[in-house]
Amino acid sequence: MLKIFIADDHPLFRDAIISVIRERFPQTHIAEADDLPSALASLLHTEAETNIAVAENDGWDLLLLDLNMPGMDGLNGLIQVRNALPDMTVIVVSAEVERQTILQAMNFGAAGYIPKSSSRTQMADAIEKVLAGDVYVPAEILRQATPPIAAANTGSIAATSQINPSTLHALTRKQLQVLERMTRGESNKQIAHHLNIAETTVKTHVSAILRLLGAQNRVQAILAAKQLDFTPYLRH
Repeated sequence: MLKIFIADDHPLFRDAIISVIRERFPQTHIAEADDLPSALASLLHTEAETNIAVAENDGWDLLLLDLNMPGMDGLNGLIQVRNALPDMTVIVVSAEVERQTILQAMNFGAAGYIPKSSSRTQMADAIEKVLAGDVYVPAEILRQATPPIAAANTGSIAATSQINPSTLHALTRKQLQVLERMTRGESNKQIAHHLNIAETTVKTHVSAILRLLGAQNRVQAILAAKQLDFTPYLRH
């Protein structure tokens, strides 16, 4: 049985997202909180003898986290959650749709970002994608060009937010095919289907791609590669 925790201070939205979850994932245990302290108190328990808070590792599959509820202080609250619960899979669900905020949330460890303006189907698809081990960023964010960022020239995506096309020569043909599919927003399962390879093989290729490109995470690699023309590299 799935266990999903919803942390949001708007009761109507909590009811709406619960309805979305129940429709797509009928057998799901759901818990709620309306501020960050209450959410952390529910997700953590205190050992009576040691007085040390430790994560309840009894099956929470996902935390849906509102950036603007009491106690969050925006992205600082996400950082607090990641520090307290480093193994928790977190999707940020927020009315905030600024590109920079979304990218920062992903860089701070969120596995997905769902705007509250999303349709029920989009929300359910995003949750399903993250539960399958992928990441989710709104398609419109992936379609936007990545502006240059002034940074030291270290040669890594983390420093430039762009890929030097010559770097692609370090990738095998199959890795290039996987990266090209990633830029379309496809999940590992979809990539495996289209390339006729095992999903575990896709995961291995993704890990190698991130390492070779110097990307910190999947989203960073996708955004940096989005503007590239893969045709010359896949022609042969």
